[in-house]
Amino acid sequence: MKTEVVQPIVSNFIKSLRDIGYTFEVAVADVLDNSITAKANNIHIACVPNPKTIFTILDDGTGMSNEELVIAMRLAASDPDAFRDGSDLGRFGLGLKTASFSQCTDLTVLSKKDGEVSIKQWNLDFISRENEWLLITPELNTYCDIPLFNEFLNLNSGTLVIWRDIDTFQEADIPNKMDILRNHLSLVFHCFLEGIIPGKKTLKIHVNGKQLQPFNPFNSKHIATQQLVQEKIKYLDSEILVQPYILPHHSKLSIEEYDRYATEDGYTRSQGFYLYRAHRLLISGTWWGMHRVSDAHKLVRIKIDIPNNQDFAWGIDIKKSMANPVSEIKKDLKRIVEQVTVRGSRPFTGRGRKIEDRTTTRFWELVANENQIQFMINRDHPIINNLRNTLDKNQQESLNIILMGLEGYLPLDAIVAQLNTNPKKVKQEGLINVIEVKALIETWKSNGISDEFIKELLKTEVYKNREEYFADVDNK
Repeated sequence: MKTEVVQPIVSNFIKSLRDIGYTFEVAVADVLDNSITAKANNIHIACVPNPKTIFTILDDGTGMSNEELVIAMRLAASDPDAFRDGSDLGRFGLGLKTASFSQCTDLTVLSKKDGEVSIKQWNLDFISRENEWLLITPELNTYCDIPLFNEFLNLNSGTLVIWRDIDTFQEADIPNKMDILRNHLSLVFHCFLEGIIPGKKTLKIHVNGKQLQPFNPFNSKHIATQQLVQEKIKYLDSEILVQPYILPHHSKLSIEEYDRYATEDGYTRSQGFYLYRAHRLLISGTWWGMHRVSDAHKLVRIKIDIPNNQDFAWGIDIKKSMANPVSEIKKDLKRIVEQVTVRGSRPFTGRGRKIEDRTTTRFWELVANENQIQFMINRDHPIINNLRNTLDKNQQESLNIILMGLEGYLPLDAIVAQLNTNPKKVKQEGLINVIEVKALIETWKSNGISDEFIKELLKTEVYKNREEYFADVDNK
């Protein structure tokens, strides 16, 4: 068998390597995985024009010796199939490099361990010119003006990652990029920031001096959040933890809280599975084709936490932003989805069933036939009956046409759209004019309102929702 060495054209390979598809915030999160694996308790991030934009990440983890740093800078430094510690958030040995290269052409890493500082640099322009993967050891004193450099030197151990020659955003974009980054990291690492991981200290992350607050997408501390029974799925020699949640109905939240937990994608698009590996969020808001997105289930979110030895069963990519479980796992997940979505729709269907509550006389009725569901005005409502009795035949027919028009042209699409996008702003009861209601009651009373009518009136939702209007009627 004849063989020959065919080296890749490095300059072309670098372009391909840079175009894997990272966004800025996903790239940063991938680098932070290394800090967490290194047992860091504090991570500081800085992004400033200096005069060109420089981005730095400093952690107080275990740090690396010179030999360890060279290995860390090597592409594909680790075997993805090798055994890893349960807290290791990496796999391919590519994250630091591919994430960094996606944003910049100059990656420098400083690390401190046992009092010794080591420094290595990948410069993609230099590599392209030389057509070789030549790792540079730059002079340490040339980095004195780099953000967080002095803080790094003061640590007993830790690592400083530096991105220079950033070409994915401009100086003017820094404030917006930092806002997006804060939101992303607060979500992805919320378990670490909350300090809820057994045996681990609470992680602190600062971005340009501002400490991040965790964003738990399940709003688990709210009294109205339903935390259903956790299930454990056995797969090979590992356990998959599945924890379903049903978020509170908008009526249980303030406007600010409701908007916050909608996330930027909105409740409808944020429903579904949230996949965590070793407590780190990878995927959010997907059903993986096991269930259709539905407004009725927009409050359903299901947390899945897997150990880091199950990547092969979930198809997790290098960026940790794509996954899809194997069919054996999907069977159990689909069963859980069917159970949870029934309960998840109750905050909405439960409110609909109140229309059929026989203890209250309502203006609207829900009429369900075999092939259709209709919302109809209750023709037997005492107020409508009282009005009808004052009208002649022609006027009664006109009233009936008005009621049919209200029913037939009920703007359901617009109502649904507004309830989905602005539920806290929909305030129909504000249309009830207190003065006019009280005046009507006085008219009825002056006309000798009957005891029978009073009994029927007390059952109506106008009375039950506005008892203060009827204080005198109660005592009649």
